[in-house]
Amino acid sequence: MSHKTHPSRSNMNKTWTKYLLWFAQEHVDFRFAEIKSLISLFNIQMKFLRKPKDEPFWIVEFPSETEVKLLASRSVSLRNCIELWAYAPNMQKLHEELKQYPKCLMHPYLQAEKSFKIEVETFCKHFSQKQKVDKLETFSYLPMEGPVDLRNPDVTFQYVEYYGIVPHNPPEEPYEVFFGRWVASGLRQMIKKLSLKTRKFIGNTSMDPQLSLLMANQAKVTDGSLVLDPFVGSGSLLVAAAQFGGYVWGTDIDYLMLHGRTRPTRIRQKIRELDESVRANMKQYNMEHRYMDVLVNDFATPFWREDFRFDALITDPPYGIREATERVGTKKEGYEVKAEHLPTHIPAKIEYGISNIYKDLLRFAARHLRIGGRLVCWFPVFREDYTESVLPQHPCLHLVSNSEQTLSKVTSRRLLTFEKAREPTKDELDEHEVDIMDFREKYFVIREETRKERRLKQAKVREEDRLKHLNKQSL
Repeated sequence: MSHKTHPSRSNMNKTWTKYLLWFAQEHVDFRFAEIKSLISLFNIQMKFLRKPKDEPFWIVEFPSETEVKLLASRSVSLRNCIELWAYAPNMQKLHEELKQYPKCLMHPYLQAEKSFKIEVETFCKHFSQKQKVDKLETFSYLPMEGPVDLRNPDVTFQYVEYYGIVPHNPPEEPYEVFFGRWVASGLRQMIKKLSLKTRKFIGNTSMDPQLSLLMANQAKVTDGSLVLDPFVGSGSLLVAAAQFGGYVWGTDIDYLMLHGRTRPTRIRQKIRELDESVRANMKQYNMEHRYMDVLVNDFATPFWREDFRFDALITDPPYGIREATERVGTKKEGYEVKAEHLPTHIPAKIEYGISNIYKDLLRFAARHLRIGGRLVCWFPVFREDYTESVLPQHPCLHLVSNSEQTLSKVTSRRLLTFEKAREPTKDELDEHEVDIMDFREKYFVIREETRKERRLKQAKVREEDRLKHLNKQSL
C-alpha cells in the first residue's frame, strides 16, 4: 500500500472513485498494519488522496466498489466506508462542492423506485435530534425522488462532521465535513459475537476478540490456511483464525490448561465444567470442522516433521508475569529415569527465558513457515528502553509491521508481523542467536521499586498528617 500506488494493467481504463474510510478510534496504532495486510491478501488497489494522520478517517481512491466491500468484509478496524461525493472545511463550502458533483453519478441512487435515508454523524460532539434534522434540511436541493425509509432503505447517505479527537474540549465549528453514499460496514459485529463474556472456556490471559481478529488479519489467514499457535492457552487465537477459514492447531506445555482443569477465571465460578476445552469453544462458534487438535508439547523440544509447513503462526508467548515461562528439563547432571518409572513419570520443568523463547520461535518460523507465510506475535518491552534494535530478528524473516499496545507508564507490548522471505541455511537454523533483555527480571525489579516509592510516599503523607494534628492540638 503506497501513497503512489499504480493500478494494474486491467485497471488502467477504470475510473478511480473517492471513498471515506471511517475507523473505530481504538487500537489506532494497529490500523495501518491491518489494512496493509488485507490489501496484500486480496491484491486490492488503493491510493491515498491525503496522507493519514491522527484522524479516525482516510480519504482514498479505489478502482471499483467491489474492492471496497472486500476490504470492509474483513477489517475489524473499519466502522464504515462511504463513496465520497463532497468534503470541505465547513458546511457552506460542502454544499458548493456537492452541487458541482456530476448528476450522472448521483442519478442511479436518486431514482423514484429507490428508497433512502440520510444519517447525520458527529465525531467528538453531541447534537440533539432537532439539531440533526435542521442539518438534514440543508440538503433539500438534492434531487431525491424516492420515498424515505428509515429502517431498511435501498440507499443510505451520510453527512459527517469531524470535531477532532479530544472529546472534552471540542471546537465550536467542525474541522471538516463530509457527504456521501454508504457502501459497506466493517466487521465490528464479530467482536461482540466472539466476546469473552459469553465464551465457554477462557483463562487468565485469553486474548480479547478484537486483538485476536487483528492478528489473524495481519497473518493473512484465508480459506484453507494451516495455522498454529505454539503457546495456545485457552485458544482465543485459534477461534479468530478459524473464523477467517483457517484450519487450526495448538500446542502448549500446560497439561491442566489444555484439559480444562486449571482454576476458573470467572469470579463467581468455583469449579470448571467438565466439557470446558478449546474444542468446546470451536463447537460454540460452529467451527469444529476447522479444529485440527491441541497437543501437550514443550516448544523447546523439536516435535514437527522438518518438512511440515504452516501458512501462519499466531501466538502470544508467555512473559513470565501472569503465566510461567517453562520448558522440560532438570538442573541435575546425568539424570535418568528408570524404565519402570517411565509410564507414570511427570517430567520436571525449568525456567524458559524470554531470549530462548524468541530464539526458538523465530527459528521455528524460519523452518516451518512456507515462503510468504507469516509469524504474528507479541513482544514485551520497557518503553524507556525501546528501539527497533531490541526486537527479535532472523535473516529469513522480514519485519513487515510493528504496532504498540501500551500496558502501563513503563511497559508496553509490540505486535510484530514477520514474513518468511526464503528458506534458511543449516547454519541459520543451528547457530542463530537472539539477544533479548530479560523482561521478567526487570519487571519485578521495577515493580518492587514502585512499591517502595509508594510506601515512602504513604509514610510521608502519614507523617505530614501527624504533624498537622499536633499543630492543631498545640493551638
